[in-house]
Amino acid sequence: GSGNLPAVDGSQLTNPNTGVTESSSDPTISTNPSGGVGTQWNNTTSGEVYVCTDATAGENVWTNVGVGSGDIAPYVYGGTQYGYCMGGYISGGAIGDHIQRTSFTTDGDATDVGNLTTTRNGSAGHSSKTYGFNAGGGAPLRNIIEKFSFAAGGNATDVGDLTLARGGTTGASDKTLDYGYTAGGESPGYTDRIDRFSFTTDGDATDVGNLTESKSFKAGASDATHGYFAGGQPGSNVIERLAYAATNNSVDVGDLAQNGGHGSTSVTSATHGYFIRGHSSNPSGQDIQKYSFASSANGANVGDLANHGYYKSGSSSTTYGYIMGSSQGVFTVTNGVEKFSLSSDGNGTRIGDLAVGVNEGQGGAEY
Repeated sequence: GSGNLPAVDGSQLTNPNTGVTESSSDPTISTNPSGGVGTQWNNTTSGEVYVCTDATAGENVWTNVGVGSGDIAPYVYGGTQYGYCMGGYISGGAIGDHIQRTSFTTDGDATDVGNLTTTRNGSAGHSSKTYGFNAGGGAPLRNIIEKFSFAAGGNATDVGDLTLARGGTTGASDKTLDYGYTAGGESPGYTDRIDRFSFTTDGDATDVGNLTESKSFKAGASDATHGYFAGGQPGSNVIERLAYAATNNSVDVGDLAQNGGHGSTSVTSATHGYFIRGHSSNPSGQDIQKYSFASSANGANVGDLANHGYYKSGSSSTTYGYIMGSSQGVFTVTNGVEKFSLSSDGNGTRIGDLAVGVNEGQGGAEY
């Protein structure tokens, strides 16, 4: 015989491969595959191949299984491994250069894993996907931008300068477009300047806009498209936000339930910014406020911390906010590490100690 198969119509085929989509573009998180998990997507333009590994409507995850890189997944700000506390006042009023790390997977004490290039307090913390960044601070007033590797650990290196030396600065991190934003501070007078620098190319920052008010120690938070800056000294209750896509000024989008007090900090969830209120040495409670990213909304009190001190340091996992160190008076430091849930409102719980007690240490770096 000829060896050829007899002709059959398609209706007689069983188990055809219907789990592959071919398209000239990549899928998005809103590409809801009818085949669910395991659906394959081939980009006929780039040659990239993706497989759906989480089929949640509107928040699908497409994992790159081809020769390229870069998964398609919902934006998540927080880390899954560690949060960092950088610099700050240490015992006796001296200023430290410690980089301390607390685990997001196991409750317990933090460890000292490296040093900044200079001693500093009141700086701005930033986080790319692979590096922690620290910008500005005092004393004396600093303009240094430095970074350290999450994977390799060790000491920070100097990679650039801010446009203005200042302390009491605030950080926001654009992990999608790879930029850090350093806002406000004292130089020595209060400033409203917003600087931007690249996470991927070492170099100096550029002045890209202004806050609605000149303040220091605002509390910064970040979502996929905006940076948020809340409170600040002297006493402010303003919540403002900055669009990452354009170089422009921030806008007022709401008010805190109470103003910042001394040395507030913040953490970030997928949907909300959390403002951790500072206090004087006479605590008044109502430490934790949250505000929605989805709408221009005011802050609401949702819980208290175990430690009512001020000048704390905040870092964000995907499930908890972590608060490290504080002050409870002139030249006093505490070493407590506590956490609170980002999925349900409630109070903080102490889970360990810093290796070195600090106040005015800087968080905002996590991976």
